[in-house]
Amino acid sequence: MNSKDSGSMAALLQHQQQAHKLQMLVTVAQRRERIQQVINLLVEHHQAFAEAIEADFNGRSQGFSIMNDVLGSLASLKYTRDNLEPWLKSESREVFAPYDQLGSTARVEYQPKGSVGIIGTWNAPLYTLFAPLACVLGAGNRAILKPSEVTPKTAALVAQLFAKHIDPLLVSVVTGGADTGAKFSELPFDHLVFTGSTQVGKKIMAAAAKNLVPVTLELGGKSPAVLSQDCDLSESCKRLALAKSNNGGQVCVSPDIVYVPRNKLDQVAALLLENFRHFYPEITHNPDFVPSVNRQHCQRVVDLVEQARDAGCQVLSSHEVANLAELVTSDKRLPLQLVISPDKELDIMQQEIFGAALVLLPYDDIDGVINDINSRAKPLALYYFGENDAELSKLLANTSSGGVAVNDCLMHAAMHDAPFGGVGASGMGHYHGREGFLAFSHQRTVFVAPKHDPRGEWGLLPPHHDQFKAMMVAQVTAD
Repeated sequence: MNSKDSGSMAALLQHQQQAHKLQMLVTVAQRRERIQQVINLLVEHHQAFAEAIEADFNGRSQGFSIMNDVLGSLASLKYTRDNLEPWLKSESREVFAPYDQLGSTARVEYQPKGSVGIIGTWNAPLYTLFAPLACVLGAGNRAILKPSEVTPKTAALVAQLFAKHIDPLLVSVVTGGADTGAKFSELPFDHLVFTGSTQVGKKIMAAAAKNLVPVTLELGGKSPAVLSQDCDLSESCKRLALAKSNNGGQVCVSPDIVYVPRNKLDQVAALLLENFRHFYPEITHNPDFVPSVNRQHCQRVVDLVEQARDAGCQVLSSHEVANLAELVTSDKRLPLQLVISPDKELDIMQQEIFGAALVLLPYDDIDGVINDINSRAKPLALYYFGENDAELSKLLANTSSGGVAVNDCLMHAAMHDAPFGGVGASGMGHYHGREGFLAFSHQRTVFVAPKHDPRGEWGLLPPHHDQFKAMMVAQVTAD
């Protein structure tokens, strides 16, 4: 559905919600069958999807897109499909005394919410739609997808294939630009999922609040990595360089700032650049390296680096480049730029980089690192490299982040049996696995009363006798 008309989108949502009301009970078999339809669509058309993403990025490797978006999406869908049954079972809860002795029971049931809106983003144009969709369908809901307009060919293909293969009352697709996205977020969904920037996430939440729509926001932030004094520098820098190069640095959990022991700053910088060159001997036209999605995003990263350079920061490059700006108009692949000790006021310390640049900050003790991390908004990810358990425990106990990986980067976000999401400015809510199922389910308490109601015998029913207050006061204790 290609529409900027909020009326047509509202009508589509209304049709889905009506269909939900007519079939609120969705069996395990039906949920699995719905998920399987999406799996089959991805499997059958994986090559077309890879070609569309390659065209949108003007050079993203089809192999990378299949690994990142197709296989990543399939893994989420299959995990939900294969683990769904025990999640649906109602859960018994303890009844308060003395009703627990009178035959009362209580349970929590997991009920579909209805129709869920999912707004994806361009850096993982399939995964940011299908990973939450797995949990949405697993919870028995219907969905309307809004792919990113920054990857228009992929968005159009998603819309075309869903319209052809999937009942629109189950999953439908709306395409369009920022205006469409704004109108989409104002619709009275039963839940709304957004992946993107913190700035836009605030607008999404404000729009959803008009209809009291619950939201899941997967945002980002400046995810820090801490290198301890005792870490294996060679292996740590290899993994950092690999993580920072993933998708050309265009990953929400990409490391943005690396805290380096002051006495090892030069060694770390050299190892990061060496490892990056090992993975990518050439940058320009290298099919293994994902280019910036468009010139605007490429120029934004260049501007962050050049502002720091102009402010007097040392900037080291993995490859010799006469003029970074020239790469913006060529194939949009940037060599890794290491920016050393920039001032906090510079844009590269304020904005999520989302590209092939990395800030190195020397430190003297872990307390200084903790204070600096806590001086900024809570990040989506935190990384620690080292074997000092006491130091790691102190770092984890005194900082907050959406997730953590130790001695590697990005890996926690690939966990199926663990929640993925942010905190504070990096987002709210979770998906993946059972936590995703719970996020998109209404958890309804069902209390079953005893046959005999003893409240009259206990003197609790009106008209209250003159000792009623004394009876209540007698129970006000600190025990």
